[in-house]
Amino acid sequence: MHRRPARWTANDLLGKKDLSPMPGFPLDDGIIEDVIRYHSGLPGYRTTPLLPLRRLASSLGLGGIWVKDESKRFGLNAFKGLGGSYAIARLLGRSLGIEAGKIGYERLKEAAQGVKPHTFVTATDGNHGRGVAWAARTLGQKAVVFMPKGSSRSRIDAIAGEGAEVFVTDVNYDDTVRVAAAYSAENGCSVVQDQAWEGYEEVPTWIMYGYLTIMEEITGQLKESGEGMPTHVLLQAGVGSFAGSMVAYLDHTMGQDMPKVVLMEPEKAACLYESAKSEDGCMVNVTGSLETIMAGLSCGEPNPIAWGVTRSKAAAFVSCDDEVAALGMRVLGNPLGDDPRIVSGESGAVGAGLLKLMAKEGSLSGLGGRLGLDPSSRVLMISTEGDTDPDRYRKIVWEGAWPLERR
Repeated sequence: MHRRPARWTANDLLGKKDLSPMPGFPLDDGIIEDVIRYHSGLPGYRTTPLLPLRRLASSLGLGGIWVKDESKRFGLNAFKGLGGSYAIARLLGRSLGIEAGKIGYERLKEAAQGVKPHTFVTATDGNHGRGVAWAARTLGQKAVVFMPKGSSRSRIDAIAGEGAEVFVTDVNYDDTVRVAAAYSAENGCSVVQDQAWEGYEEVPTWIMYGYLTIMEEITGQLKESGEGMPTHVLLQAGVGSFAGSMVAYLDHTMGQDMPKVVLMEPEKAACLYESAKSEDGCMVNVTGSLETIMAGLSCGEPNPIAWGVTRSKAAAFVSCDDEVAALGMRVLGNPLGDDPRIVSGESGAVGAGLLKLMAKEGSLSGLGGRLGLDPSSRVLMISTEGDTDPDRYRKIVWEGAWPLERR
């Protein structure tokens, strides 16, 4: 790598109170059970694989590495259907007069028959929009999806293939969120966004609840296999909703024993990293093009609900060059020995790239030392997407092409 591959900062506010400027992220066992119950009733639901990479762990001097492969989720090649489907269920259930704790897929679908379909609107870099479109379609509803400039043709087509109406704007992701919100207000639709702002906190919280299914599955899979819980968890972040959900689950279920969590972002969209560096712990927005091959993480404004959780519980924040993600794609796609091959896209693979650098490269060994990575460490990563941009995936993994045109 020709440039410094990553910059990091330790969290000097670790263990302090929730710092969110908005209401926090309340979590209890009942919420987790409700989310799992809804998802398990959806067509095509099955637990996604948790794959051990024993050869890779040995080569990096670690006790174990596990990767949760979310490319197998609902046939969507990414995890985002979890958040969108639960939020839409809560919104639709409310409009149909169904109590929150009694919402189920079959009941919703039956109650919605004969009722004029509702339209759900969102902004997306790709995966979230496809998840919203899929969730709306499965319940007989409509979806309108806005995408930022530079969105790949394959991601646009995937969303349209779920029956959504798709518009590509001439602005970046954060401004596209505002375009979607304005459209929704003008047309009487419901916004389904994992970003929160003043007066819009409930739906983003529901979306974060939807992601809890991932960590609940992981916990069950580790127990079933006889493995212990991880000592370290690497989480990629855009606005931080996914990462915040995972951190909240670990804090709720493990308390003082929760693993050390590392949050990773693209260098040009590292809003959480920049926020973590601020002396007062306040959020910092990143502006501009936000260009990165990690399209799903190309976000410049933190979700304030998620920020309070991650700021008080994450051990470190890392800003990663795109080359870190490309390295991770190659590591997972070209396994050692009998390790399973994992097809992981740009946003899903950044953890694998960073882990290799922390374990072996002098430039990031300081971070690995700070985190206590050693032969007893058990590291968990979540590959949040597969090859959602197949052409780019092949150029990176097959051809080793670099540099690539970025978002």
